[in-house]
Amino acid sequence: MPSFVIPDKCDGCKALDKTACQYICPNDLMVLNKETEKAFNQDPQMCWECYSCVKICPTQAVEVRGYQDFVPMGASVTALRSSEDIMWTVQFRDKEIRPKRFKFPIRRGVEEGKAQPFDHYPTGDDDIKSTTLMTEPEGINTEKGPVKFDKLPTL
Repeated sequence: MPSFVIPDKCDGCKALDKTACQYICPNDLMVLNKETEKAFNQDPQMCWECYSCVKICPTQAVEVRGYQDFVPMGASVTALRSSEDIMWTVQFRDKEIRPKRFKFPIRRGVEEGKAQPFDHYPTGDDDIKSTTLMTEPEGINTEKGPVKFDKLPTL
């Protein structure tokens, strides 16, 4: 489900030129209504459901209805971001069930675009960059190009 803004919670990031959700949205869907000073998703059908706007919103005004494999039907999920981690809270439809909370650390201290995904694993960059992983076209027999069949091959 696409992201949506709860108007009662949204303060438009104190009516700055650009809200936090506008800044973070990879598809430029979040916009600020200058009259109401509230943000909104201008095209929900184009939402990637990446949860970036949900995680960055300082007032927890942006929500996304979770999928059933992540959040049970009728439940809601919210994210609360601190300087060290993100606390996800799943509130079940049955209010008598206590909410579940999950805490995950956020990445910090790494300049944008400089993350090394295999730094903590013993594979090493040499293995990942090895040419043996790149066997095309020999590995799939495409060095001759497309093959034209006059009739279908028999099996």
